[in-house]
Amino acid sequence: MLINYKTYLIFLFGSLAISIGLQMLLPWPFGLIAALAIFIVFPLFLRNRALKRMGGMGTDAGSSGGGFFGQSQGVKYICLACNNRFKGGTCPRCGSKMKRADF
Repeated sequence: MLINYKTYLIFLFGSLAISIGLQMLLPWPFGLIAALAIFIVFPLFLRNRALKRMGGMGTDAGSSGGGFFGQSQGVKYICLACNNRFKGGTCPRCGSKMKRADF
């Protein structure tokens, strides 16, 4: 789950209050445009904030941008016989080829 429901509801009702206030202050077409813009911008803001908190897909200058959420470690495997974590075809500890992927 990216964000918790409490934060989402706070932003939802906050954006609703701001959009109603803007519709009361601004003339008809401008208030509607501002309300629609708020309902588009706030979910994007929440999504970016949640992704930055998870540590991926950020707009950092130093991010590599490769792999799943910026992780480019490759696939590691866990041996089903001895539970050893390794890279490659066979387990270096016991020589078994039975493995499962570990992401």
